[in-house]
Amino acid sequence: MSQATQQRPIQRALVRCVINGRSTETVVDVRASLADMLRSEYRLTSVKKGCEVGECGACTVLINGESFNACIYLAVWAEGKEIRTLEGVTGPHGELSAVQRAFVEEGAIQCGFCTPGFVLTAEEIAAHGQGYTDEELEKLLSGHLCRCTGYENIRKAVKRVAGKKQP
Repeated sequence: MSQATQQRPIQRALVRCVINGRSTETVVDVRASLADMLRSEYRLTSVKKGCEVGECGACTVLINGESFNACIYLAVWAEGKEIRTLEGVTGPHGELSAVQRAFVEEGAIQCGFCTPGFVLTAEEIAAHGQGYTDEELEKLLSGHLCRCTGYENIRKAVKRVAGKKQP
């Protein structure tokens, strides 16, 4: 048997992180993506698996407050970090965040597949507390693909919350 056909044992690692405000720990295959870990270990299905190469934004999560594509972010890199998915955006009693309300009020949701990623990026944008031009928002949202809305209502929703102090 050649070296190329020999199977190597799966390497595993313990990952301790905070997911949506809860301390967690799990053992993962070191090759697993954060999207795989969040979906399979924690059943956080708002983390969509679209392109799986970091181009569509459907898997976007916040890591220490910054948006990342979870499909190309290894689960082991989450060690010690704070992860937030769409499930962690709503308030303690299920109330919508200002960003979620803006998406609803602006009709920025159609099929919904891309929505979690857009909402999390919008949460990051809103957290910066500054206003943006349409061109700047277009660039900030450029890591997301939507096949339904044409982006106009999404930009309106994000513009509505950008520059306003979020609770």
